[in-house]
Amino acid sequence: MASSIPLNPVRKNSRKPAYYNAGRPARYEIEDESSNLDEMPLMMSEEAFENDESDYQTLPRARVSQRRRGLAWFLCGGWKVLCSSCCECLVHTCRRKKELKARTVWLGHPEKCEEKYPKNAIKNQKYNIVTFVPGVLYQQFKFFLNLYFLVVACSQFVPSLKIGYLYTYWAPLAFVLSVTMVREAVDEVRRCRRDKEMNSQLYSKLTMRGKVQVKSSDIQVGDLIIVEKNQRIPADMIFLRTSEKTGSCFIRTDQLDGETDWKLRITVPCTQRLSALGDLFSISAYVYAQKPQLDIHSFEGNFTREDCDPPIHESLSIENTLWASTVVASGTVIGVVIYTGKETRSVLNTSQSKNKVGLLDLELNRLTKALFLAQVVLSVVMIALQGFLGPWFRNLFRFVVLFSYIIPISLRVNLDMGKSAYGWMIMKDENIPGTVVRTSTIPEELGRVVYLLTDKTGTLTQNEMIFKRLHLGTVSYGMDTMDEIQSHIIQSYAQVSTTQSNSSSESSTPSRKPQPPAPKVRKSVSSRTNEAVKAIALCHNVTPVYESRANGAGSEPESTEADQDFSDDNRTYQASSPDEVALVRWTESVGLTLVNRDLTSLQLKTPAGHILTYYILQIFPFTSESKRMGIIVRDEATGDITFYMKGADVAMASIVQYNDWLEEECGNMAREGLRTLVVSKKSLTEEQYQDFESRYNQAKLSIHDRALKVAAVLESLEREMELLCLTGVEDQLQADVRPTLELLRNAGIKIWMLTGDKLETATCIAKSSHLVSRSQDIHVFRPVSNRGEAHLELNAFRRKHDCALVISGDSLEVCLRYYEHEFVELACQCPAVVCCRCSPTQKAQIVRLLQQHTANRTCAIGDGGNDVSMIQAADCGIGIEGKEGKQASLAADFSITQFKHIGRLLMVHGRNSYKRSAALGQFVMHRGMIISTMQAVFSSIFYFASVPLYQGFLMVGYVESSAACVCIDKAIRALYLIDRSVGGPLSILFLYLMLVSSYATIYTMFPVFSLVLDQDVKPEMALLYPELYKDLTKGRSLSFKTFLLWVLISVYQGGILMYGALVLFDQEFVHVVAISFTALILTELLMVALTVRTWHWLMVVAELFSLACYLASLAFLNEYFDLSFITTRVFLWKVCVITLVSCLPLYIIKYLKRKFSPPSYSKLSS
Repeated sequence: MASSIPLNPVRKNSRKPAYYNAGRPARYEIEDESSNLDEMPLMMSEEAFENDESDYQTLPRARVSQRRRGLAWFLCGGWKVLCSSCCECLVHTCRRKKELKARTVWLGHPEKCEEKYPKNAIKNQKYNIVTFVPGVLYQQFKFFLNLYFLVVACSQFVPSLKIGYLYTYWAPLAFVLSVTMVREAVDEVRRCRRDKEMNSQLYSKLTMRGKVQVKSSDIQVGDLIIVEKNQRIPADMIFLRTSEKTGSCFIRTDQLDGETDWKLRITVPCTQRLSALGDLFSISAYVYAQKPQLDIHSFEGNFTREDCDPPIHESLSIENTLWASTVVASGTVIGVVIYTGKETRSVLNTSQSKNKVGLLDLELNRLTKALFLAQVVLSVVMIALQGFLGPWFRNLFRFVVLFSYIIPISLRVNLDMGKSAYGWMIMKDENIPGTVVRTSTIPEELGRVVYLLTDKTGTLTQNEMIFKRLHLGTVSYGMDTMDEIQSHIIQSYAQVSTTQSNSSSESSTPSRKPQPPAPKVRKSVSSRTNEAVKAIALCHNVTPVYESRANGAGSEPESTEADQDFSDDNRTYQASSPDEVALVRWTESVGLTLVNRDLTSLQLKTPAGHILTYYILQIFPFTSESKRMGIIVRDEATGDITFYMKGADVAMASIVQYNDWLEEECGNMAREGLRTLVVSKKSLTEEQYQDFESRYNQAKLSIHDRALKVAAVLESLEREMELLCLTGVEDQLQADVRPTLELLRNAGIKIWMLTGDKLETATCIAKSSHLVSRSQDIHVFRPVSNRGEAHLELNAFRRKHDCALVISGDSLEVCLRYYEHEFVELACQCPAVVCCRCSPTQKAQIVRLLQQHTANRTCAIGDGGNDVSMIQAADCGIGIEGKEGKQASLAADFSITQFKHIGRLLMVHGRNSYKRSAALGQFVMHRGMIISTMQAVFSSIFYFASVPLYQGFLMVGYVESSAACVCIDKAIRALYLIDRSVGGPLSILFLYLMLVSSYATIYTMFPVFSLVLDQDVKPEMALLYPELYKDLTKGRSLSFKTFLLWVLISVYQGGILMYGALVLFDQEFVHVVAISFTALILTELLMVALTVRTWHWLMVVAELFSLACYLASLAFLNEYFDLSFITTRVFLWKVCVITLVSCLPLYIIKYLKRKFSPPSYSKLSS
């Protein structure tokens, strides 16, 4: 794939690719001690790479030698470098962040903290009292268009430059700023209220004097906080005690990692064993916690109690933590605070929201700069033709102000009103009910999306697992044969109960070895099925929860124990993975039910109602590195010790005994989109287990390389395990996900799936949802941890063609550290990309990378709190209201209820919004340009003079009769009354007649604004042919090419209108006013009709209404119009001729273009 892309490491300047040197002065020469990578061949083999003795684990240490800096360097751009360096240094000094460090936290003694930690307050406000006004003004005037209007308005304070009344310039500007400030102030007040509500939540704090109420914002590191059931955890804490006798509790983490399943958390055993809460102050204990990190799935720390002999040391992991923004789901918990405020995991993984600006607004901003340049050039031409006489510089600025109508202020007003109309249409669309537009400034972005980044859980899937397949090697069971499994289970446990009753008096030995002949005898299908179902029912981390117990819970701990009747109606299952819940529910459906579980045991109920008890000796949770989980249990009845393990096929293939069917069946299930798990077991003797336990406990107490030592001990046990079965579970997809993804792919949108789930799960969903088509290969990026491994893996990836990429978050981080540009280049050429085990920060980082390296528009969609950073970083964020709450929906620009709605949102509303805004923006600029053209023609008639400056000369030199002199005098004086608030749809010549300030809105506003109802293709056609969407991403509807066409049209029509009126008028100059003004109105209305592609009845009403308003107003304008003249045939034929000459050629050109070179959408419409 893309073999032409260089994959050179970023090192010496001589070896940098061209794109690193382009336009960038080489200021430093870097000498790298680890230069062996620079000499490494691009496609080095793995054998050669392994033979290289260089240490690629170490980061390169660079020596920087500065070049000579002289006067030439300073004049050639060095001053820019120095200024930017000074500014960066100043910003770094002002915004210097405190270095995060590991800490020792004493239980209940915040005063013992060595450092001052941040306040535990939530702050989502963008401004404060001091920065509100400057901040809002900066956001408004950072765009050239608004800054231009401000400069023009300020120029009217200079008497020699004054052309109109101050209110005509400042009133519209002040109105727009006032509305913006009021809107920002309302939003800021709402954010402040929400923050105050969260910070004012009361929690119970445990002190020497007992419980006291404390606000969330007043919690400090070291405080002992009590959190009740269904209450939000206010800060990151270590779990010390719980009211549950099991010593564990469940928490809901949907607003942190986006997963709806409950997570099991375990207390510190030392503090849980204390008899009372007050004993926490009677012991001398502290927690050593690592420095605050982004990773929400890991934690390393130690708990130490000093007042014992010997001191008690216990290791802490993620299972002992309670992160902020999670919710307690069971019992009451007590924890010691270790991180607060900005150092909590939830805040570290939340990016600051940005003010999003649409690409269309940026393009219009560039066009206004071009218009300003044309305005200055036109003014210079006027001064040059005038001969630079007198104070030409002042006259130049007066011409600039006089031609300021070329950039109409109504451009921003019309576009903002259009955006509001688009938002209203989206929310009123019956085909996508429940859609909410929360950011009304970027609806056009929906029509320019190139990359769609989507979450998996709750977005593409319903997060509801269904057990579909059980394969035993020689027999396979599907949904239609589950009753056979149930009969086997009933038969097996009926025989077991009979055998146990006969030999109950002889089964006193707790640790019996397995019978030697048993493995040699070929087991029957019934016994193999029974062993497989029992293994599935035991090997998990699922806990049954009984609603009757929870509903009637009191303050006593006994109320949290499981009911002894094990009522099926009240039982629900909770686990960190929905896969495990689906497996346990399936075992219940076939007759083997999990009825109770605590930290030391679990109980199963057989079809006959007997309770089987198993003691949990060890449990090994699932990790993304091991890709498997295991459990060691002892059967209470027989004393047998069994090690059960299940995991991904890639991890289990080398662990289980030799077989000839596992790989093939895993491939078959994967092609069906099922999530596969391999289940195995191993019988242990008492001696084997005791030896393992001693080595395992010793490894867990290690301070250095704890994870490696624990893995080594486990590996000694994971050998020659008996393969029991292969399971297949289906994650239910959202409605119409497959056709929606196909629609988006056909529209040219590249889809990236970013998920925090494990690699196997993400790959299965990518296949089942058809994100990756069946004909496409999948390249699974192997785990890399250093630069050398990343180099080799990227080389291997380059050899693949037209394949989807699956990569983990850890490997992605390494690749971006050393080969950012190369990786993004390769990934962008893939038809689909799946990033698994992504943290919220990584999701936002990927969005920003695509924006920087491709310059294309990105859209992010998710439904959980972990998707907020990604949604806010994307150019267009879409949130789904689902099971994971409304946090993503509230933070998004658009909120929908189902994933399938995104198709219509982009194909129909995105297309219409972009097309309409492009036409509306260019037409409004056309109105300004035609006015400026007529003003230029009018000024050129009077010797290129700015009329307000040379009014006396004009009156005397060109008007013969006193009546004409009065008209010219009125014309010149009325130039001071230009009203900018209406956008100047009429010519400068007739603005002096005060028509604009009174009637411009009525004459042209409604027909022009009716363009927001236009559409080039019907919604059904846009959905049927999504390929039409590809043209939108190229930006051809609004470009410099289309802009120049409108410039030519404006110059042509403005010249025809002005010269035609001057040529055809008789004796009275006021006839020029009547002819030109009427022809201008008719031309604008005809141009709207020329621009419209699909007529709406409101468009016709707007056209007729505007024309009727103008005709009716003529009766009241006898001071400016000669009523006897405008009622004659001479007036009518002159107006018709001028209008026909200005519009007819354009209609002919449009007809010929549609006939010989029709656009793609017109072909489909026909």
